[in-house]
Amino acid sequence: MLAKIYRPSKTAMQSGKAATKKWLLEFEPSTALRSDALMGWTGALETARQVRLAFDDKEAAIAFASEHGIPHQVVETPEPKRHIKSYSENFAFRRREPWSH
Repeated sequence: MLAKIYRPSKTAMQSGKAATKKWLLEFEPSTALRSDALMGWTGALETARQVRLAFDDKEAAIAFASEHGIPHQVVETPEPKRHIKSYSENFAFRRREPWSH
């Protein structure tokens, strides 16, 4: 069963980046979800897809997977480019388009 090691992205609900600091190890599903005939719920027979392990850095996650013989794939996410602006730039004379409501 393949494991994916990645850093999660920022949630859409809040602007903070606290949850993006840790590296996660998650197992990729090996079987498809199936629906229960009586209740209509979806589920799987394997419990490994419920496991999420958090690590402080990428090397620790890779070392854990290597120690336990887990085949893994590291997914690198690029750092977002920051556009640092000040409030006064809204009213600058060199502004390309006029500022209006």
